Amino acid sequence: MHSPLSRFFLAVLPGLALCAPSIPHLEARCNNKSSPEPEPTVALSQGTYYGVHNSNYEQDFFLGIPYAQPPTGSLRFAAPQPLITPFSGRRNATEYSPMCIGYGSDTSNLGNYVSEDCLTINVVRPAGTSDKDKLPVAVWIHGGSYVMGGSRDPRYNLTWIVEQSVKEGKPMIAASINYRLSYWGFLFSSEMKEAGAGNVAFRDQRMAMQWVQDNIAAFGGSPDKVTIWGESAGARSIGMQLVAYDGNHDGLFRSAIMESGSPVAKFVEADAWQPYFNALVQKTGCGNSTNSLNCLRALPWSTLNNFFNSTTALGVTAPAFSAVIDGDFMTAQGYKLLREGNFAQVSLLVGNNFDEGTAYGKQGINNTAEFLSYVVSSGMQASLADTVGQIYPDDPSVGIPASYEGRPPAYPYGLQFKRVAAFAGDVQQHSGRRLTAKSYTEASLPVYSYMWNVHVNGIAPIFGATHFQEVAFVFNNIEGLGYSVNPFAGEPETFKELADMMSKMWVAFVHNGNPNLQNGSVQHIAWPRYTPDDPHNFVFDVNVTNLAYLDTDDYRQSGIDYLLENFYS
Repeated sequence: MHSPLSRFFLAVLPGLALCAPSIPHLEARCNNKSSPEPEPTVALSQGTYYGVHNSNYEQDFFLGIPYAQPPTGSLRFAAPQPLITPFSGRRNATEYSPMCIGYGSDTSNLGNYVSEDCLTINVVRPAGTSDKDKLPVAVWIHGGSYVMGGSRDPRYNLTWIVEQSVKEGKPMIAASINYRLSYWGFLFSSEMKEAGAGNVAFRDQRMAMQWVQDNIAAFGGSPDKVTIWGESAGARSIGMQLVAYDGNHDGLFRSAIMESGSPVAKFVEADAWQPYFNALVQKTGCGNSTNSLNCLRALPWSTLNNFFNSTTALGVTAPAFSAVIDGDFMTAQGYKLLREGNFAQVSLLVGNNFDEGTAYGKQGINNTAEFLSYVVSSGMQASLADTVGQIYPDDPSVGIPASYEGRPPAYPYGLQFKRVAAFAGDVQQHSGRRLTAKSYTEASLPVYSYMWNVHVNGIAPIFGATHFQEVAFVFNNIEGLGYSVNPFAGEPETFKELADMMSKMWVAFVHNGNPNLQNGSVQHIAWPRYTPDDPHNFVFDVNVTNLAYLDTDDYRQSGIDYLLENFYS
């Protein structure tokens, strides 16, 4: 969920110029004009693709490769279908595909380069990798509140983390995917349930993972060493994959990284979506059709786009985008599946930023009555709201961010913004991470949990160490590619040191399921496994300490416990 921080988002890159010198995935095409190296090729089950070699970074890029049939026509609002038709000759994999149709700054800032035909994957590997190498693989799933963005976003450039893997002597392959967004991927109804078309966005992701299993060996990767990795809606997506099919993941991945996300959310069933679906059917002229779903599939995409790109066009409010209980992909609430042990038995690296709630909390709340109304609107039973108000008091000293002293101004944040942010962050993020970590450790699975507490350049103090801001560090994007304000500009050298350390730790986890560094890499303290008896967070912090410290995972214990017992129960 990025919209509250839109001024920190990527600047428009005019035309995404193919020879932009600061964009490794794109500059490769320029270098290739005079490069003596032959273009890399890969023979897959469907046919042969040729990519592009980057001589500066000694990497090969294969971009925009389809992993499923186009979700158009009869496959619109349907589960993705595998590729079945082989082709002869060679096909181009040197450019990113369009993004899936989305709505918001992550899409518009990239020029709204969108299409329904968008289910593609990008693969970045160290040059010289052969099909004998069996390298570990990281599959990145982008965020954007399930409504915007795509794998061509330069903030998610995979070059630097792959470069880190080579420097560390732990070479890996990295991939990134597109998946259907907004109503194109999250619409639901009884008609769609009957057609087996629930959770199609998450099934897109699952199809991409299956494509990796079937094809990554040809790139030099190992299908047995796959880590799925994402942030925000991408991390939530991974959470859904962990509990999908009651945890039966069919060996699609061996580990998962969730930055600010978990399987914990409030899922709905078809009846909650039915009013929106019915209104869409009527407004689009499909009301008299004998098969309303097929009628919607046959419409021009622009007709649906006019309704999907508006919150008022249908006069009906849709449920929040998330997984739906369809009796197939998702059989129950995520928190129930976690508590029952019905989750993928894999290793986890999971974490949150200190002040997640400043990105999620409603602004403009000025008194307790408004706060309690907000609590109820978030889904808490009205009879429990007063107790929530006591656990999250009107006391700026205990709200977030802790670094922001005093009460915020009434406009635009609201006098109780710190109180709201504490509650919102715990509901949306911290309670889910804690329940996930607890559930996995009780199953004796490896869990490494972190917290992130860095105040990034360009973010107003009232937001603190807020949502999304660790991403540039994990990707080691010290040039600030894709950001309107470079997170590292004018900051102490420790910022770059932290990015170097974090990206190496992510590489280490992808390599062997353990983020602790070896081979002479600088790390000041060990990152212990999270255990039921000794739950510790590894805290990334350049504001108080040098780079990191350990902290017991007991902050806001009473509030989070109450939410888990009463909100997620």
